[in-house]
Amino acid sequence: MDLKALQTQFRGEILTPGSAEYDASRKIWNAMIDRRPAAVARCSGPADVRAAVRFAADQGIYPAIRGGGHNVAGLAMVDDGLVVDLTRMKGIYVDPVGCTATAQMGLTWGEFDRETQLYGLATTGGLISATGTAGLTLGGGVGWLMGRCGLVCDNTLSYDIVLASGGLTRATTDHNPELFWALKGGGGNFGVVTSITYRMYPITTVIS
Repeated sequence: MDLKALQTQFRGEILTPGSAEYDASRKIWNAMIDRRPAAVARCSGPADVRAAVRFAADQGIYPAIRGGGHNVAGLAMVDDGLVVDLTRMKGIYVDPVGCTATAQMGLTWGEFDRETQLYGLATTGGLISATGTAGLTLGGGVGWLMGRCGLVCDNTLSYDIVLASGGLTRATTDHNPELFWALKGGGGNFGVVTSITYRMYPITTVIS
């Protein structure tokens, strides 16, 4: 894998087996998974994701995508390939008037809830705070509030996604509606989702 083409377009950090943080970067929740990627591309934002996806397509590589790294099967890691790592993309914007939150996909649910609770807002999230927002949402998503608010995917309003072609687009009910409904619990292989807008609810106390 010739990383020179990626390095010229990438603002984040690219780790290889010789990098000091390489071993730490490949650790995921399921400690039984011990895969050694050829490179881990730590993205700083959507432009880096786009560069990594285009690079993978040009190189004929099928990359692994890491959000929270909580998938039990270890889908966030791959041997001898490229990992597109979103864990440093932790931006979130909460709209307390419109009751929405737009979150980048490096966030865990604990980090997401910490920000939304400043405004007394919550939505269905993971049962475990260390779970990543990305994988749980794209897989449908069950959580403590689903009896009141529905599944996580029931509360998604829009997705920003880098397609396999490298194009960045948004999927909503009005724009790219087929992609929008496919992403509502349909899992992966549609592209790399960089951020999701969620419907939020006035909730400050949860008794389990």
